[in-house]
Amino acid sequence: MSTLKSTLRDNKWACWLVLACLVVPMFASYFFDDMFSSLSPLFEHPESLALGWNEADYGLYSSGYSFLCILGGLVIGGVLLDKYGVRKMGSAFVGMMVGGAAMVTYAISAGLEPKMSLRVAYVGCMLFGLGSEIAGVAVTRSIAKWFKGRNMALAMGLQLAIARLGTALALLVAPMLVTQEVGKFYTLADTNRPALVGMAVLALGMILWAVFVGMDARFDKKEGTVDTVETAEEDKFRFSDIWKVLSNPRFLMIAILCVTFYCCVIRFKKFGVSILITLFGVEMDIATVLLAMIPFFTIVFTPLFGTMVDKTGNATKWMVLGAGMVLASHLIITFAPAGGPVYSYIAIALLGIGYSLVPAAMWPSVPKIVPEKNLGTAYSLIYWVQNLGMWAVPILVGKILNNGNGSQEGKINAALNAEYVFIALGIIAVAVAVMLLRSSKKNPQLGLDRPASK
Repeated sequence: MSTLKSTLRDNKWACWLVLACLVVPMFASYFFDDMFSSLSPLFEHPESLALGWNEADYGLYSSGYSFLCILGGLVIGGVLLDKYGVRKMGSAFVGMMVGGAAMVTYAISAGLEPKMSLRVAYVGCMLFGLGSEIAGVAVTRSIAKWFKGRNMALAMGLQLAIARLGTALALLVAPMLVTQEVGKFYTLADTNRPALVGMAVLALGMILWAVFVGMDARFDKKEGTVDTVETAEEDKFRFSDIWKVLSNPRFLMIAILCVTFYCCVIRFKKFGVSILITLFGVEMDIATVLLAMIPFFTIVFTPLFGTMVDKTGNATKWMVLGAGMVLASHLIITFAPAGGPVYSYIAIALLGIGYSLVPAAMWPSVPKIVPEKNLGTAYSLIYWVQNLGMWAVPILVGKILNNGNGSQEGKINAALNAEYVFIALGIIAVAVAVMLLRSSKKNPQLGLDRPASK
């Protein structure tokens, strides 16, 4: 048997075991992040919660995920991964993710005064968010290493699909763990159940990450390779690279499209159950299932749309169409006739399909407009802009929803005002996508709308 064949990577069982070890931490991260999304109506009545948070508090807590990311944590974390390796720094950030989640769980379980529990939970959410983001980068790099020369696209697709199942299950399971009834007083033991389940899955994820670290160390020892990245002098990071990327108008268009589009979907999910119940009068279980359909749509359609973009090109046209579908979804949610729940089904279907279509066309376009040596900087800047919106939008929407005066009319007005925020973001997304389409037509040499085969 040759030396090459004797390596762990060339044993199929070892590669798929590694993938299993890597997907569970990401599944757990998505679950924990969305554990409150389908419970958002609880925060309309803080007097009924021992936790004592209102909708503005919940919005502030949700924004904590992105706070350290926008302070430069994403860039610093990426540099540390390159310098010190996935095993060391990946373990540190997986530990940060689990530690931050534990801090959140403590904050909502310990009986602290509401403002103090919010502060502690916010800090925990900050640590959890940065840890999750960098852990995700470490997972992607590790899959690329272990599946090099074999089913890498399949492995990455499975990882993303299973991670998004974490969101779907969080949306579906949380209402089963916390039964919502009119007039009920919710103790801390009621509201912390989703967090406890999330912590259990995160603990399993951390154990499996340790198994991966052992297998990866054995692989490098046998191969005589190292876990760090050696960077050529001309490819090392320089601050001038940031200006080179930011001065590219098409990059700016993609960055703005990214933040406005994702806020229309991801941040809508944080409040979607409350909005759907208020505006369409659907039951809690129906609203929860509707919201859970969004990640299920992406699991099914994103790989199909990615293949379609590769084969047919026309990426900017698909971006316009996807952004338009998301805008149409929010227009339906806002202006559909009252008491017409069928419109909520149509709106969520449009939102899920649009959420699948735009990323499939947008992310492969970045390497076409940014030199390869600046791709790391470009992606880091896009994620930074995206997290800036992810931080600000839930604070704004949470405050808007909290301004409902308790009457049904007040709640409807608050929900409509929140939707106006998403509509404004959707309009910007469509406008920027159209600008990108026009720019592509004026600069055909970039190949933005060219099929991958060409």
